Amino acid sequence: MSKSSVSLETPAELKREPLVANNHSIKWVTENVCSIVQSPTPKWWLLAMCITSPIALIGLICIVYQISNGVGVWGENHPNGWAWDITNFVFWIGIGHAGTLISAVLFLTRQKWRTSINRAAEAMTLFAVVCAGIFPAIHVGRVWYAWFLAPIPNTNAIWPNFRSPLLWDVFAVSTYFTVSLLFWFVGLIPDLATLRDRSKSRIAQILYGIGALGWRGSNKQWRHYEMAYLLLAGLSTPLVLSVHSIVSFDFATSIMPGWHTTIFPPYFVAGAIFGGFAMVLTIMLPAAQIFPQLADMITRQHVDKMAKILLLTGSIVGYAYLMELFVAWYGVNKFEGFTFFIARANVDGKGWYQWSYWIMMFCNVISPQIFWFKKMRANYIAVFIVCQFVNVGMWFERFTIIVTSLAQDFLPSSWGHYAPSTTEILTFVGTFGIFFSLFLLFMRFLPMVAISEVKGVTPEADPHHNHPKH
Repeated sequence: MSKSSVSLETPAELKREPLVANNHSIKWVTENVCSIVQSPTPKWWLLAMCITSPIALIGLICIVYQISNGVGVWGENHPNGWAWDITNFVFWIGIGHAGTLISAVLFLTRQKWRTSINRAAEAMTLFAVVCAGIFPAIHVGRVWYAWFLAPIPNTNAIWPNFRSPLLWDVFAVSTYFTVSLLFWFVGLIPDLATLRDRSKSRIAQILYGIGALGWRGSNKQWRHYEMAYLLLAGLSTPLVLSVHSIVSFDFATSIMPGWHTTIFPPYFVAGAIFGGFAMVLTIMLPAAQIFPQLADMITRQHVDKMAKILLLTGSIVGYAYLMELFVAWYGVNKFEGFTFFIARANVDGKGWYQWSYWIMMFCNVISPQIFWFKKMRANYIAVFIVCQFVNVGMWFERFTIIVTSLAQDFLPSSWGHYAPSTTEILTFVGTFGIFFSLFLLFMRFLPMVAISEVKGVTPEADPHHNHPKH
């Protein structure tokens, strides 16, 4: 066979689907992402803010009411000293995990598909941590004494108990929020400079200019930017594993049945990634439909990969559930067996909260299994519905872990039913209002897609783009 007759074309089955569909140019990316921010405010956005902001206000009113009257307005009692407050704290912290994973871990592993979703995921992380921080702050009862958690000298000579996992939470979550905020802001700098240069309003030019920190896109600036981004990614990666592991120590270092287990750290981390990716899809799927210009940047390939991650992490969570049951059955601790098989699974009808356990099992273990089928991963409606199941299931997981262990512990004489009060319910609903209000403001005034990073994965950025075929 002559040399000229050898085909050097890539076989169709080996060709990769482009991360930016329809062969768009670098200029198209800039124009379409910036148009979301610089276009007149759409009516749907105003309507959405009119819905979410009153919900957020109701939550804030409930927080003020609780601070004014004490935690007695909640439904907590003995032995249920923890209930919806810590459930909601762990739920929101878990949602914030996917942002750092997408931004840092996938960046270090050179997964280029992250570029279309990392900015929104990072913003989601920050807003989720804000919502999470509300609950432990008001749970202390006397919020004005919360500063005692900081390891600073004070006139009362009161020092935090550094052996308490609750204090570890303070350091872990505050460090996580600080590093995530820096990581998010550093990634925004080139895009803020783009908005600064394109803005016609003098106020917008000043505000975006302040955020851009004098960015001009020189070779020196890009070199420093890439090094800073890499260092922050390396710093953030251990936080993905450490933050929710430390949150799990709130339970694992106790002696309560159902909590005292070594599987909690990896189990909580996998669950956090599971719930975080579900919330990313919950936000990004509607966004891709509302903004047609995003449809070619958030493609079916992105949804397919995230659905596979949901399948993987959901299977890990299901394995953890089964291992808990196995250890309780195989072990000699009768209290563990009672907690898992009676208080939670309700095998003999004596469990109080079996409904939460089986909702958790269905939503977190059964529902993601449809992602074994490619047609389901390609169906946006099916993916969105499963994500809602996962969001619900992850909340019920935290509720099941906390309430079932406390409500029916060692002595039947100390058992007690727990039911949330109206204040608790409205406070939790209010955090969703805060979360979505912040995200709507982010969508309106900042680029929700990383312009500079998406440009790097366009066909035009490929040095072999339009290379003549042999």
